[in-house]
Amino acid sequence: MKEDGWRLVAVRGATTVEEDVPDQIRARTGELLEAMMQRNDVRPDNIISLIFTATPDLVSDFPAVAARNMGLSRTPLLCSQEIPVAGSVERCIRILMHAYSQKAKEEIRHAYLRGAKQLRTDLPE
Repeated sequence: MKEDGWRLVAVRGATTVEEDVPDQIRARTGELLEAMMQRNDVRPDNIISLIFTATPDLVSDFPAVAARNMGLSRTPLLCSQEIPVAGSVERCIRILMHAYSQKAKEEIRHAYLRGAKQLRTDLPE
């Protein structure tokens, strides 16, 4: 834990794209990352690392490019592929963000945008 009540938290998020094209992957990933940061009052310098996953039908670009385009050039980033589970949401990008926050674990607001909203209907928007 950092000084003054700061703690390490994990924030989840997911979104979808209509097509496997680089511009859409970058735009939707950037939109998702911004939503995750805004909902949880996370500044870029408080982000420890970001893990991006994409479903096997997304191969035209790395989702992490969006984070680099946002200026997160010194943040460790990792891209990986989701396991191909039958019936799962298609063209889906997920992010797991590790960051320092003053929020308690139960105050963290995860972000599920566009077609990914169906993944966690139990969470408030």
